[in-house]
Amino acid sequence: MRRAVFLARRGEGLVEPNPMVGAVVADAAGKILGEGWHQRFGEAHAEVNALSAAGAAARGATLYVTLEPCCHHGKTPPCTEATLAAGINRVVMATADPFPAVGGGGLTALRQAGVQVDVGLLEAEAIELTAPFRTLIEKARPWVIAKWAMTRAGQMVLPDGVSGTGPAGSRGWISSAASRAIVHDLRRRVDAIVVGIETALADDPLLTARPPGPRRLLRVVLDRKARLPLGSRLVQTAGEQPLVVAVGPAAAAARVAALQQAGCDVWQSEQAESGPMLAAFCRELGRRQVTNLMVEGGGAVLQAFFQAGLVDEAWAFIAPQAVGSQSSRAGLFATLPGLRVVSIEQPGGDLFLRGRIESRVRT
Repeated sequence: MRRAVFLARRGEGLVEPNPMVGAVVADAAGKILGEGWHQRFGEAHAEVNALSAAGAAARGATLYVTLEPCCHHGKTPPCTEATLAAGINRVVMATADPFPAVGGGGLTALRQAGVQVDVGLLEAEAIELTAPFRTLIEKARPWVIAKWAMTRAGQMVLPDGVSGTGPAGSRGWISSAASRAIVHDLRRRVDAIVVGIETALADDPLLTARPPGPRRLLRVVLDRKARLPLGSRLVQTAGEQPLVVAVGPAAAAARVAALQQAGCDVWQSEQAESGPMLAAFCRELGRRQVTNLMVEGGGAVLQAFFQAGLVDEAWAFIAPQAVGSQSSRAGLFATLPGLRVVSIEQPGGDLFLRGRIESRVRT
């Protein structure tokens, strides 16, 4: 099963909004006869790939799979039918599938056909593996990853007169080139990236992954009053890469129309308050099948997502600079309620902390 979990992660960024799934066919002695994973959305599922790799040797063998085999016709035929046709006599699955069309049906179909089914091996790992998919199914919103870079003193923007790691004449980056490469890897596998209007105005970013990834990244600007300039790089490239401008109910109709005419997808909230507006927008993204959402800043936007209880995962890059006065955000990562640290790395001299927020009730 650990091998199946490992294989499943190879589909990250390629299979969404489907879950990452891995499968292994083994004989009674534990010898691997075939293995596979869900490689791309719309293509064969992990079980089918593993059974195909095992061939005739699958008859009488055991199938280990990280998620309950599907029992319905979707983009591909049911995996339960492929499992029975291959002659598998035992299925070990890590966890049940929350998708309503499955939801225990796969387990029942296999048992009714005389297959021994065992559930729960490495269940915690499998649930963590499929967390974005589960969030989309159960909460009708994307899995939200909050990412930020800051100095050791807590500044998210370098003080005047302090040079960053960017080109001369620019505001400069706080984090190292190695840290920024990690961020672009994340951008390549998520469905959407969000910034606030203040970040858009100050940095005039493109919000793209460099080099591009397999997904068509949806760029989002939270812009309550529809202030995003028509000459900004985001608007100018809206015809090449999708851009959503999320505005408030009081946004001027003329500005909304101008953004739409320039090729922007304008979503207008009925809610004026930040928390309800963000919750409604996340539900809209869920309706659009956005599975992973990256919130990149600035500080006010990050704080708003945290306060709304919408953050599932946090990525903090802490640079060694300790310039200027101490910021209240210096201890942000350590004080997040319900945070479980997943990994600690040191790319390019920075401290990269990655964690999941688990114990509190989230929207």
